[in-house]
Parts: sequence; C-alpha cells; structure tokens
Amino acid sequence: MRIYGTNGAGLSAKASGVRRAASGTFSVSEQEAPHNTAAAPSLRSISSLDSLMALQGIEGPAERKKRAVAKGRRALDVLDDLKIGLLDGSVDGSTMARLKVAADGLAEETGDPGLDAVMGEIGLRVAVEIAKAGIRQP
Repeated sequence: MRIYGTNGAGLSAKASGVRRAASGTFSVSEQEAPHNTAAAPSLRSISSLDSLMALQGIEGPAERKKRAVAKGRRALDVLDDLKIGLLDGSVDGSTMARLKVAADGLAEETGDPGLDAVMGEIGLRVAVEIAKAGIRQP
C-alpha cells in the first residue's frame, strides 16, 4: 500500500474558479408582477387534549379487570359497613349514600366470565340492600 501524504488533502479536487461576486444588494425586476398564489389548505391539527382523550379511551382487558376488582372491593366494603351498622343499630344516611354510589358501574363487562359473574352477584346484593332501604335508583 502506498501512502501519498499525511492526510490525503493533496488528492482532493480543487475548487472551481467560478465565484460569485457579492454585491450586497438585492433587486426585483419591476416588469414581473407577483403571481397570485392560492392559500395552502390548512391542516387540522390535533390538540394535545384531543390526543390525551383518545389515549385514555384505549384500555386493555387488564385495565378493565383492575377497575372492576376495585369497584367490587369498594362495594363489598360498603356492604360490610352496612352489616355492622345494622348489627349496632347505627345505620345512617351516609352509609346508604355510599352504597348507592358503589352500585354505579358494577354491571360493566370485563371480558372475564368469572369476574363478570362475581360482579353481577355483588351488584345484585347492593341492589337488594338499596331496595330494602327504600332508596330509589335512577
């Protein structure tokens, strides 16, 4: 192998002799009128709020199961509080209001037949207790 120089800079092509003179001025021919250009169609941009809402709407089966289990546990906790209140004779309106709130969303399907069956039974028990208390459900 033959080495021609230390970095091979001597082998590179020399720049052409054509250079533009920098005059520092810019002129537009007065004979040419500017062409009318059509406005570019505006693109609909997705705001960050729209994209966040779309991402929140996408949930997997695992997320649905977690949410259903949490709702079921809350409903069971309120049913336990109601049971203790009935045994003590201290059932108040706040327990019944919590029971009514816990009834919301118990009928949502999770995709798991076993979990859906358990959630249906919890929802039925909550509905029976609400009916016994005489609270109207919407």
